[in-house]
Amino acid sequence: MKRALLSSCALAALLPVLFIAAALGVLGVLGGGAGVSLGQPAADVDVEQVAGIPGEYLRLFEAAGARYGIPWEVLAGIGKVECDDGQDPDPACTREGAVNNAGAGGPMQFLASTWASYGVSPNGGRPDRWNPADAIYSAANYLRANGAPSEIRRAIFAYNHSNAYVEEVLSWAATYEHEAESATPQTGGAAGVAVAFALAQRGVPYVWGGESPSGYDCSGLVQASYRAAGISLPRTAQEQFDAGPHLPATAPLQPGDLVFFGSSTSNVTHVGIVVAAGEMVDAPHTGTVVQTESFPTTIGARWGEDVYLGATRPAAK
Repeated sequence: MKRALLSSCALAALLPVLFIAAALGVLGVLGGGAGVSLGQPAADVDVEQVAGIPGEYLRLFEAAGARYGIPWEVLAGIGKVECDDGQDPDPACTREGAVNNAGAGGPMQFLASTWASYGVSPNGGRPDRWNPADAIYSAANYLRANGAPSEIRRAIFAYNHSNAYVEEVLSWAATYEHEAESATPQTGGAAGVAVAFALAQRGVPYVWGGESPSGYDCSGLVQASYRAAGISLPRTAQEQFDAGPHLPATAPLQPGDLVFFGSSTSNVTHVGIVVAAGEMVDAPHTGTVVQTESFPTTIGARWGEDVYLGATRPAAK
């Protein structure tokens, strides 16, 4: 959080970003002034094509944003300024235990004192400043504690007490929003409606047996999403798999396709909705929220304790 002000080279690199932000009118985003609303889904785009953010970081920004109600673009903007979204070779960004001259360390550049109060780990255990998931979730936790999302400018200023820092973060956030909108695949028909519905539920808690905006399980989310598109599906993951129509193993997946996981085709335990190549929106398990996740696209490949079993295309019915 105590990174030095930009060098002249970094400032030069930022000028095109500032130009884009000015053109979009977003320097006042979410903090007064003209601005636009951030929040374009991240992982329903090609995860390697949002202004150079690594896919791993993009998914973490989105998941942490959904958990704490923070626009993912703002988290990515902070990550960009602090450590180039995980790509800065500075040891203080990448090497366990290394800090800069101000004592900040890890990909989101936390001071030890701030980390002691706000460090969290989405996977449980002791939070680690240099772990990307822990750092990004902790940044979202810190912003939320300091007034975000309603007071996003104040929260970013608390992260680093510099108005120039706030403007820089918001400029990158505007760029990411613009890039995400440009990269979002256009999906029409019933599949498009189902995908849009499912993505709008991100952040809703997982509830076993849930099938409403107060909580979903995996198949409940799928059923509700396709109901919104006018297609009736069975209730459980097994029944949805059995209902088909099944896609050939080598068929390219499209947004809206359903992908299934379990130990076998007679023991299907999980389902998600494809939003992009290798990306799905799903309700994973107790203790999580509706979110986007990566998955393998080769039938039989491991996915956690399960394997990928195949896909169906309900919109083809």
